[in-house]
Amino acid sequence: TLVAVREVTKEIMRKNPDFFPIQPFDYRRLLVISLGTGSAKQEEKYTAKMAAKWGVFGWLFQRNSTPIIDVFSQSNQDMVDYYLSVVFQALQSQDNYIRIQDQSLTGSTSSVDVSTKRNLNDLINIGQNLLKAPFSRVNLQTGNSEPVINGGTNEDALKKFAKLLSDEQKLRKANTQQQSN
Repeated sequence: TLVAVREVTKEIMRKNPDFFPIQPFDYRRLLVISLGTGSAKQEEKYTAKMAAKWGVFGWLFQRNSTPIIDVFSQSNQDMVDYYLSVVFQALQSQDNYIRIQDQSLTGSTSSVDVSTKRNLNDLINIGQNLLKAPFSRVNLQTGNSEPVINGGTNEDALKKFAKLLSDEQKLRKANTQQQSN
């Protein structure tokens, strides 16, 4: 998501006609939907006190997991979402950025390589429940994702975005037809 926003920003700075008349840092003109693939529930299985005792191997192997990969993966996801939330909120465009991610997966649903019929059905149910979940956004004071007051559900937010995208497509089509006449 961060790379996509960067690439669009670069094209705006280069004055690419496909992005005219968007001004640099006019994030009100960007619509960003970031759909996560889900992540395992973070059960705070590592503490600073535990990690302080680890050497190299402790970071590689710990109770059937690899802490260095767990920490890197989770922090990467969190920092991108936090950064984009800060940018969009600072530029008063918070309604133009949606992040939908289930961070409470457990067991086989949190695995990327279990494609049994049962697991796939479980993932469908998780996705349907995620649509019905309250629309949330990062609270910049706490860093936690919290439901938006009067924000409706994730499904409501996606429908709103779909309408905005449809309206933009109609506008571009009308402008293209007007320019060709």
